Amino acid sequence: MRKTLSAAQARRVAIAAQGLHRVRPTAPITMGSVGRPICRLEQIQIDSVNFLARAPYLPLFSRLGPYDPGLLDALAVRKPRRVVEYWAHEASLVRCKHFNDLVAWQQRSWPGSMRSIDGSGRDLAHRILGLLVDGTPRTSREIAAELGHDEPKKNDEWGWNWSAAKRSLEALFAEGMISTEGRNSAFERRYTSVRNVFPEPAAPADPIERRRGLDRLLLAAAKAHGIGTAHCLADYFRLPLRQSSVALEQLCGRGALEKTHVRGHKDDFYTLPHTVVPRRSHARALLGPFDSMVFNRRRIEKLFGFTYRLEIYTPAAKRIHGYYVLPFLLGEDLVARVDLKAERSSGRLLVRGAFAEPGAPGETAVELAAELRSMARWLGLGEVSVSAYGNLAEALEFSLSSPEIG
Repeated sequence: MRKTLSAAQARRVAIAAQGLHRVRPTAPITMGSVGRPICRLEQIQIDSVNFLARAPYLPLFSRLGPYDPGLLDALAVRKPRRVVEYWAHEASLVRCKHFNDLVAWQQRSWPGSMRSIDGSGRDLAHRILGLLVDGTPRTSREIAAELGHDEPKKNDEWGWNWSAAKRSLEALFAEGMISTEGRNSAFERRYTSVRNVFPEPAAPADPIERRRGLDRLLLAAAKAHGIGTAHCLADYFRLPLRQSSVALEQLCGRGALEKTHVRGHKDDFYTLPHTVVPRRSHARALLGPFDSMVFNRRRIEKLFGFTYRLEIYTPAAKRIHGYYVLPFLLGEDLVARVDLKAERSSGRLLVRGAFAEPGAPGETAVELAAELRSMARWLGLGEVSVSAYGNLAEALEFSLSSPEIG
């Protein structure tokens, strides 16, 4: 008999799977503390926008509170390696156990594989492989200079104005032929030989192993999501939907997944067997735009009734909520959103807009104020400053002006 959950239960399952349902730890944050949420999430998306904080650092703050971002950096370079950068939902830090399966299911449609470069690009790629064999990590600029390919960028059909060396590097990276050893202070990838990360790289997957890899990735997505439709689970690692849908049905047939009905929804959802439904959620977290809790916009609209669009690339005059907007999770609901900027020159965390959702509880402003104070301290900013924009701005400013409790 198919399992049935209420919408509230489904939300609590989703929040718990992402490690957001408990009160944050009060003990000092260690390498192990940072590693545990990564094991839950399976991946952390990377983005270079630094308007507030670099994207990969925000999900851990949401789950752990103030911590040293250097701990995450260390996981990407320390041996034995815990995470490696590769394409997942987008460019991401992924658990090393998924690397070979992700390479086998690389389905990128934009140029970025060995098939996308010409003969001279392939020759350059082989020279890059020879250069990186010594195990010394290098940035794209350093590699181009060493190989005498420090050429000016030019417009081309890719739209990124990449140099020849950068194109060859990205092709090698997409094919899993090279890897990375963290990023430098300018957030540039430090490329390295794949053998420096995986001393014994796996052989190319045969069709049977590739198919098993799809199952492994879908089960990892189900664990990270807690509950999700076929679209949600396939989208987590950007897997092809048609093949994923077939695989999910087969996983249900083998008892590895359970098909679940959520009241009020027509779609089939999937959960892992013996999924526990928390009685309540103690969540209080600001979620970055690239957080895996919210990066599938269709999913959060379906489960949480929260319509969310990233407006970075929307002309300023057409933005509804702002440039860099973070949803605010409280209990089992997304109750508000704030447009934030870290103004480091003045030492202020700017709240450029604050908006409560319909039906937001009365304590929203107080709880959000506490979260903003915590974020400001984590970012090394001494003040939270609220503009008058948004229906929550006045209450939020009043809450921030009140003495902090505890």
